[in-house]
Amino acid sequence: MASTFTTNIRLTKQGDGDNPNSWGQVLNDGVISLTDQAIAGIATISVGATTSVTLTSNNGSGDEARSAILHIKGSVGGTHNTISLIVPANTKHYLINNDVSANTTASDIVKIKTAAGDGYDIPLGGIGWVYCDNTSVRPVNTKGLNLGTAASADIGVCATNVPDTSLADIRYLRTSVTVNTTLLGTKTIRDGQFVISTSARAVNPITTLTDAASIAVDFLTGNNFLVTLADNRTLAAPSNATAGQTGYIYIIQDGTGNRTLGYNTVYKFVSGSAPVLTTTANAVDMLVYSARSATTIDAVMLHDFKR
Repeated sequence: MASTFTTNIRLTKQGDGDNPNSWGQVLNDGVISLTDQAIAGIATISVGATTSVTLTSNNGSGDEARSAILHIKGSVGGTHNTISLIVPANTKHYLINNDVSANTTASDIVKIKTAAGDGYDIPLGGIGWVYCDNTSVRPVNTKGLNLGTAASADIGVCATNVPDTSLADIRYLRTSVTVNTTLLGTKTIRDGQFVISTSARAVNPITTLTDAASIAVDFLTGNNFLVTLADNRTLAAPSNATAGQTGYIYIIQDGTGNRTLGYNTVYKFVSGSAPVLTTTANAVDMLVYSARSATTIDAVMLHDFKR
């Protein structure tokens, strides 16, 4: 009976009476050595100007697709951003090391995929753990590794792979990305320090308030605000105030001027005297505030900034 081969990693299955004088060598070469390669072997895959590389896949003999670890070398061509690494559509897991040479005209992404199924992007310098489910290549996610509650986010090393982060996950957050990254919600750092360093500017945006008889301010939307007065107004008590929050509110006269501003009693001023606005047309004043508590906002007015 002729030899056959296993479905997923293509090991030799000798038939009854097959290879009577060499079955031991076939066993060593076609099963034991190949199993070692599938469990712990590494294959170096060279890429270049082509848009895809199909891994070799052989029955009962050495190949690239059987290896547990794929070390990707070479350079992604300048005419395309991604090179596809095509693996057989068989159940298998891989550890991928994207070690291609950096190319300034390409994104240097290696996409590991099957010929007809979906794939997964491994960015330059990334090491990713993926598996093939007979149809597509899929990544490991944080739920499988029991990393907090960012349950469905893929693990990666670039900004697009940083998962949405809950308070329970803050110890896992990576902050060494080099593009815009936003942390949503309240984050508390205890028993240490949280240091943010940047070689670029740090910006706290100014939120424009809606001019109305009673001007509403929501401290949850920012720290710094601006409003242009079209009539005499009152500054309402801010919503969502938190002790320790500081900032400022630009108060601008419209083209008519002579507008006045009253203040809710939560605002506390030096010596208890509410400030009077500069009343000339288009005048700019700045109310600088510090929340002593949710219901006590200490403030001082800086007058008449010139345009």
